[in-house]
Amino acid sequence: MKPSIFIPTLYLASGLPYTIVNAMSIIFFKNMHADNEFIAQFTSLLQIPWVIKAFWAPTVDLYGTRRQWIVVSQIVLGTLAFCLAGVVQVPDPVKVSVAVLVLIAIASATQDIAIDGYYMDVLDSAQQSLYVGVRNTAYKLAVLLGSGGLVYLAGKLAEIGYGIAGGWCVSFSVCASILLALSLFHKVALPRPEQVKRATLTFSEFLTVFRTFFQQPSIVPIVLYILTFRLGDALMLKMAQLFLLDPPDRGGLGISTADVGLIYGTVGTVALLIGGIFGGWLISRKGLKKCLMPTAIVQNSAILLYWIMAIIKPPLIGVAILNAYEQFSYGLGVAAYTVFLLSTVKPEYKAAHYATATGLMALGVLVPSYVSGYLQTWLGYQNFFLLSFLASVPGIIVIFFLPLKKEAENPS
Repeated sequence: MKPSIFIPTLYLASGLPYTIVNAMSIIFFKNMHADNEFIAQFTSLLQIPWVIKAFWAPTVDLYGTRRQWIVVSQIVLGTLAFCLAGVVQVPDPVKVSVAVLVLIAIASATQDIAIDGYYMDVLDSAQQSLYVGVRNTAYKLAVLLGSGGLVYLAGKLAEIGYGIAGGWCVSFSVCASILLALSLFHKVALPRPEQVKRATLTFSEFLTVFRTFFQQPSIVPIVLYILTFRLGDALMLKMAQLFLLDPPDRGGLGISTADVGLIYGTVGTVALLIGGIFGGWLISRKGLKKCLMPTAIVQNSAILLYWIMAIIKPPLIGVAILNAYEQFSYGLGVAAYTVFLLSTVKPEYKAAHYATATGLMALGVLVPSYVSGYLQTWLGYQNFFLLSFLASVPGIIVIFFLPLKKEAENPS
């Protein structure tokens, strides 16, 4: 089967459970009348499995096959999503859903290790750069499916008589059905690349996995870049949907749950497709060195759009247009960021090294996300979004110190 078919489905399966944990849960908790600080703190702590996944990534590298890990992870995730659909009907769904969301986060982080390693197994260096826009777009489409289409479904069902709990039960059930269908598809359709396995993993080998990652040249600016590049992005994204939902007397735009889903799931989807695919194509043609700084500036400058919206309070069509540009810039910038992360891995420990890099990225997202609720409550939405943009500046500056040599343009 061609990569153009299974790469999008893999990253759709990767993005959907992440969206349940980190996007759909935000609006679900808001609908259940949780406050912004609780929402920001708890959903940020759910990032921890992605931060520490490198510690069990060697197990995925060295036992079984990544293809097997992918299929089993998706079956587990589909089952847990059905459990979540049932949990929303209990008397106190916020508290009870916490345990299920933690399990989904752990299983989702494990699936990501396997999928990222598989991506590097089945594609050569040139294909990895070429398909980075496709994988990022498929992943973001999963995010938009959840935070757009399925949030719209939950909101619309609530409006027509199913109730808030009933709407979310249906939406989470749809997520579960998609994940189980994808597990069946991947069981049948995924190619079986050669993967050399060792029977045991000694403690020395375990340490070697991480030591070889941190022994690469210019590791200090590399780690600083991974940790800081998404600071502003993480702050803004955690509060963006809450800003749209909050009423005007609390500084928000007072948009309904269904309309928020519509904004993220229509024109935003098209803009994201264009940005992600164009970003991957541009990097494959021009190379990472020429693209990383311009795309970073485009991506992070889009944070200012939320600052502008907090000032002028645009009508719904204006919100949709500005959100579409933000989605385009996100797809463009993250394509370059992902190619850089791929350039930091060593062939013998592909999945573990990439898990280390993305774990650092998740840590860089967790910390600002955790404090975003406090900051928004303290500053108000307008000043909060301006601070979010300013927080993105250090990550842009670090790019000047990165080892962006010719060989990094086509990572192995």
